[in-house]
Amino acid sequence: MRQPAAIDQNTVPTDAMTIRSDVRLQPGVYHLPQGLSIAADGVTLDGNGATLIGQDRAGCGVRIDGRRDVTVRNLRIREYRHGIHASECERLQLEDNQITSTGEVEANTIFLNIWAEIDACYGGAILLDRVSDSAVIANDIQHQMCGLLSYHCRRLSVRDNNAGYNSGFGFHLFNTCQSTFENNWADYCCRYEPRGEGVGHMGADATGFLILHASCRNTFRRNFARMGGDGFFLAGLTPDGRMATCDDNLFEGNDASLSPNIAFEATFSARNIFRDNKADRCNYGFWHGFSRDNLIENNSIMWNRQAGIAVENGSGFTVRGNAFQRNGHGVLLWSRFDQKHDEAFPDLRTCHHWTIEDNTFTRNDKAILIAADKDHGIRPMPPESCGRPESRPCDIVIRKNDIQDNRVGVELHHTDRIHVEQNTINRNVECDIRREDDSDSIIRNNLGSAGGYL
Repeated sequence: MRQPAAIDQNTVPTDAMTIRSDVRLQPGVYHLPQGLSIAADGVTLDGNGATLIGQDRAGCGVRIDGRRDVTVRNLRIREYRHGIHASECERLQLEDNQITSTGEVEANTIFLNIWAEIDACYGGAILLDRVSDSAVIANDIQHQMCGLLSYHCRRLSVRDNNAGYNSGFGFHLFNTCQSTFENNWADYCCRYEPRGEGVGHMGADATGFLILHASCRNTFRRNFARMGGDGFFLAGLTPDGRMATCDDNLFEGNDASLSPNIAFEATFSARNIFRDNKADRCNYGFWHGFSRDNLIENNSIMWNRQAGIAVENGSGFTVRGNAFQRNGHGVLLWSRFDQKHDEAFPDLRTCHHWTIEDNTFTRNDKAILIAADKDHGIRPMPPESCGRPESRPCDIVIRKNDIQDNRVGVELHHTDRIHVEQNTINRNVECDIRREDDSDSIIRNNLGSAGGYL
């Protein structure tokens, strides 16, 4: 075990200074356009409250390349493109730093490129490239473009950081795996893209947590990502059609409410678990198109304008123990034929093999709607795209739910083998169960107002 070296007390930093032993800086404000670099293993840089100031938001405040067992703490950094840039490091520890005013795209200008590779990435407080077994703890990384950017990292522990009020991403994972994000804040990560006179997009793909390009087996627990463009944004299909699925992640006890778009988006990915989260007062609580085998369990899903859970062509989901209240739709499942996706994902031509059980649906417009040949679940598709047997949602079990005081309880359009059983379906204003056209379903052993069917 390395013995602690004597720390060089009250060092005055100089521009482009190279650090090779433990250092404690003298408090003060230092204009260092070229920043500092750490060029030895086992070094502690204690900022001691000192502030490093860059120039023109270029370069980085502290650079660490190819090092092990380095600690950077108690440092304030401003006006660089990236505050701390670490690459190919192991057992790095970044704690109690305050980093802000890094490189930022002008507000109200662009829709973000979430797929930017590291050589074209946005500015931000901390940039980690191929860093492993490292910790990012209790840093203040608010008020800039991005808080933490991680590329090709493994086994990070990211906790107790504040990345709120950023105009891009609070926390960003690009092929970052086996990491834990706990007790972090990423509220108000949002921006606006104008699209003409009086028209624009609120959000523009800004998000509290961005998870993409095969970021797998991560844990997100007790984080806040409220009022962002999206709360948590997980994407597994690149713009050029390559699969880069983000699988086997756990989202537990997070709050992603109050987004103008989506609380928890997870597309083209598999086996992700969403448990005990808040997904309230958004446009959509969960949007999980073309995903497989996800578990959505014991979440609060309330007051979402369009839907609590919306899934296009998804399979193998379990939706259990959630509270759906006052959503446009509680659960909205649909299929839509698309030639490109049909060729690439023949096993996802429709929604199939779902279990929806033990949930409570109260005062939604429609508690459960399952339909074929729809756009966004509600708009009709062109006739030439409709009527394919393989596109009909099928093999879905709806059981042991409490479905009361909605406008419509369960509505089915062009579906096959839908089992509606052992539910309490009662006092829904228009009807308890509506089957349109040739929907094939088994309805039995439900409690409620008998005869409430259309």
